[in-house]
Amino acid sequence: MRVLVTRPKEDSTALQQELHRRGVEAQLDPMLVIERMEDVAIDLEGAQGLLFTSSNGIRAFANLTDERDLPAYCVGDETARACRSANFTNVHSAEGDVDTLANYVTAHSRPGNGRMIHVAGSVNAGDLAGTLRATGFSVDRIPLYNAVPATSLTADTKNAFRQGLLDGVLFFSPRTAATFVSLAKAAGLENACRTVDAYCLSAGVAQRVGVLPWRRIVVAAEPTRAALLATLGQG
Repeated sequence: MRVLVTRPKEDSTALQQELHRRGVEAQLDPMLVIERMEDVAIDLEGAQGLLFTSSNGIRAFANLTDERDLPAYCVGDETARACRSANFTNVHSAEGDVDTLANYVTAHSRPGNGRMIHVAGSVNAGDLAGTLRATGFSVDRIPLYNAVPATSLTADTKNAFRQGLLDGVLFFSPRTAATFVSLAKAAGLENACRTVDAYCLSAGVAQRVGVLPWRRIVVAAEPTRAALLATLGQG
């Protein structure tokens, strides 16, 4: 089985290793390029915890400060693993999406204990800060990186579609999905998608890719990497 991985390069190493262990060949074509912001001052005075919705946010934060002791509330297990790899000492995983993370925070902390710091990109799916503010939390969102959309598919990706070399494409976010759709249309690959499965992390991701005529659109049972990889080859 051969699949296209559309995640940013920084997020793909562990994924490619896992795919290899499963006997799946991975071809990489990142739909987003991560550019860290290097001159951002991070004010943690009065903060009770950190909110992480991506591994890129963790890497950017760790590059700018030595703080590792504040509770780190992570959207899912993959983000939690990245936190632990960066030597954070108090890591929590909501095991889901942004809405799940908001629910986890409200269940495990109190607004009166201090403000939350959402370490984010310049563009994010959902409104984590707004959801938590509605429940009484003070939340400061600090963008620490830009995720810049790719401007074209690679020649290898175009050839793989046109020659029928791919069995599937992995999509982990609505933004990468939307970027792929735009670039695939620009390359005239709509018909080539008919022999390829789209594997999607969530229904929201599936909605973005659904405008292309895939052979199948497969949605993970829950929004985790493990659940998405479990769908490979099913059906």
